[in-house]
Amino acid sequence: MEALAVRLSGLDPYIGGAIRVVAFYDTLMRRRVDLPALARASAGLAECVAGIRLHGAERVIRIAPDGREAPGPPAPASSTAPITLDEEEIGTVWLERPGPPSPLDEVLLDRFALAAAAGIERYGPARTTMADPALVELVVSSDSDEAAKARALRLLGFSAARPVRVVAVRSTLPLDRVAGLVCPGRPVKAALLADVGVVLATSVDHDRFPAGVRAGVGSAGGPGRSWREARTALRFTTAHRPVVLHDDLGALALLAEVPGEAARENADVAAVARLAGNPGDLETLEAYCATGSQRRAADLLHLHHSSVARRLEQLAQALDIELTEPTGLVRARLALTAWRLLDD
Repeated sequence: MEALAVRLSGLDPYIGGAIRVVAFYDTLMRRRVDLPALARASAGLAECVAGIRLHGAERVIRIAPDGREAPGPPAPASSTAPITLDEEEIGTVWLERPGPPSPLDEVLLDRFALAAAAGIERYGPARTTMADPALVELVVSSDSDEAAKARALRLLGFSAARPVRVVAVRSTLPLDRVAGLVCPGRPVKAALLADVGVVLATSVDHDRFPAGVRAGVGSAGGPGRSWREARTALRFTTAHRPVVLHDDLGALALLAEVPGEAARENADVAAVARLAGNPGDLETLEAYCATGSQRRAADLLHLHHSSVARRLEQLAQALDIELTEPTGLVRARLALTAWRLLDD
């Protein structure tokens, strides 16, 4: 190919350049690069910003020629091309070249779009846990249409006949390891969106999450809804309750809808906030609210129950809540939960 390109370039520089562009993208497709790597390579080749957008996905991939994310708002596209799969347009690639397009931009974008479609199709069904983030985002997006979601799920290797559950994860462990542990021997795909890990699976073993992982598990009511539920459930996780199922929250999930300003103005929430400066008091309150028992809280804190009883008396005075009464315990639990949600 290189020898042919050299010979043809002597006759027609455009043909030689076009052949080199084709060879460049053939190499990328053989290496099975993902979409960010493809955009990075395209920006370097074009020497201008290159972008990829999948229809329905909120995230746009824009890479500058230096290989970093392009800063600022997108400039007007100098040229674009559709990404098509099975004769259906699923996205767009473009270049943001200052001034008029280069003579080779049309060829470059045609191969760029072809490589993007091949990458989406190849990366999804591959027997790997990690998936292209743009494809996963398309599945969980609330804006994408059902046909686009169904196609994305198929590309990820999921059957349309089985519902998919979404898990939101924060972990210092590799995301593929976490996904493999909680979904052994079952279809599972994972990707990192912003600072939250996303796991897609047909079923999840909630008891297999390793230590150091916090996870919110959505229902199987559709990936878009399940993702919203998973993120809400993740907000309710604590050190004592690192895995939360949205189905188990019940009416507590409504606390996530309370405006932050309204929560801060509540007297009980403000009282809990004042305790935050004393980790020991806050830990005691959390243990008592989690167990509902002085003795079980003492076991959890590795303290004598009389020590916990004294701490709770002091906390009751500070909060102005009778913690030993059922109503007081409910108030403390709600206030503590609402205070935690303020930071998420």
